[in-house]
Amino acid sequence: MFIAIARPAVEPQGPDAVAVPGSPAIPELTPRALHARLLENAAQRRLRGLERKACGRAEDADYWLHAAPVAVKKASALRGAQRFAPLP
Repeated sequence: MFIAIARPAVEPQGPDAVAVPGSPAIPELTPRALHARLLENAAQRRLRGLERKACGRAEDADYWLHAAPVAVKKASALRGAQRFAPLP
């Protein structure tokens, strides 16, 4: 019996640890590094929202300006869960 191996419709390109078997594992971030990354994401989302607002793209701006506080809340929750010093 002949069995054909079907190839996926989308071939992964680049170092994607999820899509490429045998790729190196992504190192676990320390809680402080993860907290810093979440705050950086929040800042980038806010800037993206302000850029969209300046371009007159109100719907996109509303989305990104709403997404920024969500990232800050996640960072705050992480800080509380990891027993960091409380934020002032």
